[in-house]
Amino acid sequence: DSGDSVYELREWRPAVYRKCTDILWLLLFCLFWAGLIFISGYAVVAGAAERLVLGYDSFGNICGRKNTPVEGANLSGLDMTNKKYVFFLNSCSLEIQSPKISSLSLCVSSCPQQQLNSLEDLQSFARNNGSFLCVYSLNVSSYTVNPEAAQLCPTLPVPPSKSFPLFNRCVPQNPECYSKYASVLISMVNEMDVFHRILSGILAGRDTVIGLSVLALAFSLILVLAFRFIQTLFIHTLIALVVFGLLFVSGVLWWLHYDYRNDPSTELETEKENVKFLLGYAIFSTIITVVLLSLIFVLRKRLPFSVQLFRIVGKIIGRIPFLLFQPLWTFLILIVFWIFWVAVLLSLGTAGTAQATSGGQVEYRALSGICYMAWYHFVGLMWTSEFILACQQMVIAGAVVTCYFNRNKKNPPPHPVLSSISVLFCYHLGTAVKGSFLITILRIPRIVLLYLYNILNLKKNAKHLFNCCSCWVCFQTSCLRHFNQHAYTTTAINGTDFCTSAKDAVCILARNSAKLASISCFGDFLLFLGKVFVVCFTVFGGLMAFNYHRELQAWVVPLLLVGFFAYLMSHSFLSVFEVTADAMFLCFAIDMETNDGTAEKPYFVDQELLTFVSQSNKLTEDRNHRNTRPFQDNEDGTELQPMV
Repeated sequence: DSGDSVYELREWRPAVYRKCTDILWLLLFCLFWAGLIFISGYAVVAGAAERLVLGYDSFGNICGRKNTPVEGANLSGLDMTNKKYVFFLNSCSLEIQSPKISSLSLCVSSCPQQQLNSLEDLQSFARNNGSFLCVYSLNVSSYTVNPEAAQLCPTLPVPPSKSFPLFNRCVPQNPECYSKYASVLISMVNEMDVFHRILSGILAGRDTVIGLSVLALAFSLILVLAFRFIQTLFIHTLIALVVFGLLFVSGVLWWLHYDYRNDPSTELETEKENVKFLLGYAIFSTIITVVLLSLIFVLRKRLPFSVQLFRIVGKIIGRIPFLLFQPLWTFLILIVFWIFWVAVLLSLGTAGTAQATSGGQVEYRALSGICYMAWYHFVGLMWTSEFILACQQMVIAGAVVTCYFNRNKKNPPPHPVLSSISVLFCYHLGTAVKGSFLITILRIPRIVLLYLYNILNLKKNAKHLFNCCSCWVCFQTSCLRHFNQHAYTTTAINGTDFCTSAKDAVCILARNSAKLASISCFGDFLLFLGKVFVVCFTVFGGLMAFNYHRELQAWVVPLLLVGFFAYLMSHSFLSVFEVTADAMFLCFAIDMETNDGTAEKPYFVDQELLTFVSQSNKLTEDRNHRNTRPFQDNEDGTELQPMV
């Protein structure tokens, strides 16, 4: 029946042209991923992420692991499974030579707890504790008889030492040796590349990062169920929790910054970076808190309409119950991809070739081109994540469109989610690739600006200019993501390509902005508060967890990574309501333009949704009328008098 057909915004373009465009974009995405796979294989072959945390000896053996031999190094390739600590033979007089510590280092099973004054003490310690402090080639029975034992064993006396919890080093406890050891270690860590310090922090806090990601997942699931089933009570509770979370997290950030800045033991570059990052976090959190509290105060009278809006959205989701489970596969795919991405990044950061020196020792030399590979890998993170989220938006929009343009509301179409997934993979993957590519292109300049901001010694005015440019790019990205979502819905309605759908969506929204803008914006604002809730309480958990491990750990960057992952998780789950509401309003606008409510062209819309939009528009018109009445009264004859 032509009256029941879905409204077409324009004539369909030739199917061959649309199909060729999708194939070209898919080919581009596949070629990009071929580059990612090449980098991943290269990183796995050439990298060794365990060296960052576990440590290694002078012969190329990673402590605590079974190793493979290096050509030209006779003492490489040993099984160090039970030898987890790095011990320096000359720990009291260390020096740095060409970013390496000059002293010979070994993997040992335990650090000497008491001072060892002679070779006999070394021999007795080895026999009693199974920890050999001399070079591996020297047998324990030869400690006291071999004439070369003085060169192959540690400098006597050996000070008592204790295993360091982070990098598994035997740290001398003698005050004089400890001072020298700490100064050399501080110099060595400060000379490390920022990239490697960050990787070390991620590896050291990997358990905390995983735990916080699980916490963010739990918060997101709770929010989804709450928005679906307990809208009235939950929205007021959510706003109260968000206000509390924003104020509390901002206060904790300022307190931690004050504590770190006034800590006299802050000497490491990583600790100084923590102070800088904490100040930035505190300022950003305070600004966000002030802005959101102001918006909450201004929009407080819209709460009853927000409850009714989520009741209508929940009714639509009730007709398609599998929409609530749809973010789960998106989340699982994102988690698998993020784990893969982080593993490749860690391997890429430690990529280097092991080369034997003249003395039988091993040196790791960094490979050229690693920096460019890291940038390519980072672009892959943004593009692929946006592509996965775009596929989720298209699936939800397709299912909502199918149910909206169905005359019999009591008998919804069978399996709308599976039908939408099949249409996505058969016809619209190119549209998702193109939309995610545009967002990635806009995000790259912001990343470049942040990189230049960190490496350049800018003056105050230049820093303000960089911040303004970064905020402008961020604003453009948010606007593009919003329009992309409407473009995906229009594609689900008409089957047109991305550019045509985006143009049609903008035209329809422009013609109906007065009716739908305020309703849609406040619904999106409440969902954004839900995302802020997840990020706030996840970051607070991270602050408490990471603050207990300050030593040599750039933990503020892993904390930023946790906040980013928490936002993506909450966005992935709450986007069910966001995309459903936006698709519903776009379908409503098309329905109002196409049909007139007569018997020949009846509306597809539910009576509840039509009543809700009418009441909301009436409230907006009344407010505008009250705001313009003083000026109308003045035109009727009231004369304005000068103020005395």
